[in-house]
Amino acid sequence: MASIEILNVSKTYPGSAARSVTGIDLTIRDGEFIVLVGPSGCGKSTLLRMVAGLEDISEGEVRIGDRRVNDVDPADRDIAMVFQNYALYPHMTVRENMAYGLKNRRTPAAEIEARVAEAARMLELGPYLDRKPRALSGGQRQRVAMGRAVVRQPAAFLFDEPLSNLDAKLRVSMRGEIRRLQRRLGTISIYVTHDQLEAMTLADRLVVLNAGRIEQVGAPLEIYHQPASTFVASFIGSPAMNLIDAELSGSQLRIGGAALPLDAPAPAQGPVTLGIRAEHLHRAASGLSFSVDFIEELGAQRLVHGHVEGQPLTLALPPDAPVADSMVIAPAPGALHFFDTASGQRLGAAAPAPRAKGVFA
Repeated sequence: MASIEILNVSKTYPGSAARSVTGIDLTIRDGEFIVLVGPSGCGKSTLLRMVAGLEDISEGEVRIGDRRVNDVDPADRDIAMVFQNYALYPHMTVRENMAYGLKNRRTPAAEIEARVAEAARMLELGPYLDRKPRALSGGQRQRVAMGRAVVRQPAAFLFDEPLSNLDAKLRVSMRGEIRRLQRRLGTISIYVTHDQLEAMTLADRLVVLNAGRIEQVGAPLEIYHQPASTFVASFIGSPAMNLIDAELSGSQLRIGGAALPLDAPAPAQGPVTLGIRAEHLHRAASGLSFSVDFIEELGAQRLVHGHVEGQPLTLALPPDAPVADSMVIAPAPGALHFFDTASGQRLGAAAPAPRAKGVFA
C-alpha cells in the first residue's frame, strides 16, 4: 500500500492565461478516503484527472508511493477510475466487462475468475454476471463499474462524480456501498463531487476547492464546525450557514440597530461577517427580533426563513416547535463565527455567544 503526494500542482490549459488549478499541496495517507468537493468549475475533476494521468501537469508533481508519475502513462500508474457515465462496454456481459482489464494485462484465467467472483460477491452482482449492461438498472451498472475497478486491486481508486446520474434514493444506498467497500479493501480513494452532503457522509477528510485553490482541508465535522472562510461556511452544510453583516465594538456585537453584549473579548474590532448555523438559533426571552417570511416543513425539522434587522436568516427548529410571525431569538453558547468582511477569512475561534440579556440600542 502507498500514499499519494500532490506537490505544488498547477494546471494551465493552452491558450488560457488563467490557471484552472493553482498550487495544490496535499498528502493522502494509506487507506484514506479523501473527497474533493466544490462548485462546478472549481478544478476538482481537473485535479483528479492529473492524478490519473488523463491531464498533463503544468507545474509541480504527483507521487504515488515512492514514484514520481508525472510522465507515467495512466495504465501504468496502478490506479483504477470509476466514471460518472459507467463507461461499460455494451456488447459485453457483466463478467466480461469486469474481466476485460485483467485480460489485457495477461492475468492468468484462474486468477481472473477468482477476482471477478470475489468482486461479484462483495457487490452482490452474482445473479447478473451473464447479463449485458442494457439489462441492468443504473445502480447495478454503477456497481459493475466499481467491480471492474475492484478486480484490478490497484494502489488507489479514483471516483469522478460516480453517483450524479442516479436518483436521490439510489444515491443514498450507493454511498453506503462505496464506503463499506472502501473500508473493507483499505485502499486509498479520491472521490470528486459537488454535493456537500455526499462529501460529508463519505470522507475521512474533505478538501474544499474554490476557483482552483484549496480553501480548507479537514475532517467533515471539523470543517462544518470551524469553517476557514465564508465560502466554506456557505458551501458546507444544509441549510448553509447564516452570514450577516455585523460590527464588533469593544465587548458588544451590533447587528443593524440591535446590540448584544459578548461574554469575552471579540477577535477583532469594526465591521465583520457574522456566521450562525440555523440549528444554533432558538427562541428566547431576549435577544434578536426575528420576522418570519415562510416555513419549509421537512418532517424531521422545520426551516423557518425570515430576517433580522433587514438581513435574511434561517432557523432550524423541531417539527412541533410553535412559530409566530415575529419572534425573539438567540444563538446557542459558543455558536458564533466571525469572518473578515474583505477577505472572507475566519477571525479566531468560535466566539462565546451573547448572554441571554440582549439589549436593543
